[in-house]
Amino acid sequence: MNLRDRVALNIQELRRARGLSQEELAHRANVSRGHMGKVENAKFAASLDLLERIAKALNVNPEALFAKR
Repeated sequence: MNLRDRVALNIQELRRARGLSQEELAHRANVSRGHMGKVENAKFAASLDLLERIAKALNVNPEALFAKR
């Protein structure tokens, strides 16, 4: 599994574990829902700034987005 796929799956799992919709996470991370969908489906490589905002929105350390599951 490449890093983009791992990050995408981790974001998806963390979001679902918190009961958030893609739309709500996108709103909290200040990005469009369409863009968030592309990040979660590994269609788009997110910038470090965006990953930091997503981690903050999920209330996790940014490192959690890169963790092996």
